[in-house]
Amino acid sequence: MTVLWIHLAFAFLLSLSARYFSMPSGALPAGVRPNRLLFILTALWFCLISGLRKNIGDTETYIRTYRTVDFTWEYIWKTGDIGFNIFQKILKMYTSNPQYMILITAFVTNMLIIMVLYKYARLFELGVFIYITSGSFIVSMNGIRQYLAASIVFAASKYLFAGDWKRYFPVVLFAALFHQSALVLIPIYFLVRRKAWTLSTLLLLGVAVIIVFGFNQFSELLFSAIKDTNYGKYETFSEGGANMLRVLFYGLPLVAAYLGRQKLRAIFSDSDVIVNMSLIGFVLMLISTQNWIFARLAIYFNLYQVLLVAWIVKAFRKKDQKLVYMLLLGVYLVYFFYENVLTLGIEYRSNFITWFN
Repeated sequence: MTVLWIHLAFAFLLSLSARYFSMPSGALPAGVRPNRLLFILTALWFCLISGLRKNIGDTETYIRTYRTVDFTWEYIWKTGDIGFNIFQKILKMYTSNPQYMILITAFVTNMLIIMVLYKYARLFELGVFIYITSGSFIVSMNGIRQYLAASIVFAASKYLFAGDWKRYFPVVLFAALFHQSALVLIPIYFLVRRKAWTLSTLLLLGVAVIIVFGFNQFSELLFSAIKDTNYGKYETFSEGGANMLRVLFYGLPLVAAYLGRQKLRAIFSDSDVIVNMSLIGFVLMLISTQNWIFARLAIYFNLYQVLLVAWIVKAFRKKDQKLVYMLLLGVYLVYFFYENVLTLGIEYRSNFITWFN
């Protein structure tokens, strides 16, 4: 964890400096443009730490697959998610070293995510801090294909906010080449482009509660529907459910967003979309208390919660904003320690960053 603690400190300082040396900008929703050089250094720092790892989550499985599999066209079409397999096939024509695969996917994933935070986060450094401490950065090193797909769609947030489905849907379809689960964002598009905290919000939460209490019946219907797809194997998924404390943690920003909903709409016109995406992420996390697989689907939505937290501070009275800011840093820091040190026992290993191995 030493490397990840250093990463957190350095990333926060770089991004804080980027906002400190920011310039006013009417072209960005936040109204300010963080320093471009420091933004690039922040993004590259993320790419470096993620790209030079050799473990965490299923990284070792990806490394082993890259080394042992002959990515023939028969294999590519048979296994699905053809975009990622074609990428590996092309890359393996030039190098058999799987570290390049890890580095390139880490570069694309983190560069796209930090770019969106640069454009849309009101407090850039807070978005960077939450991206790490909420666990999203570590999850990006676990579900490599899915997080790559999520980052591609996240980069198309501009089209989601603008209601430009003609440009948004092709991006989703492209992302689905890397992980088919991205297709869920096509019907979700019509759901989230509504005013937040309306009757549909209550219905969504109600459905989630019903699913949790009637999960056995729900899971039978769901897995019956997907049994002939690549995801039918998840019927036997047995890693248990998500920690309820983690679910409650994901709900806290939504409580703050509800209390400050009027001001949030006034200062950020696209806040309803971000709130709705975050709410769906929370609902999926709630359902994941019954089966962890639903937390993986929440990946597409939890990135918007990072954006939401980066705006929440400004929804409070000006005299309270500094206190709220410090409270957010403290709460997320404690959660980061609890989740990754006490609960998961995360250890970062690398063949290149060896000072703390």
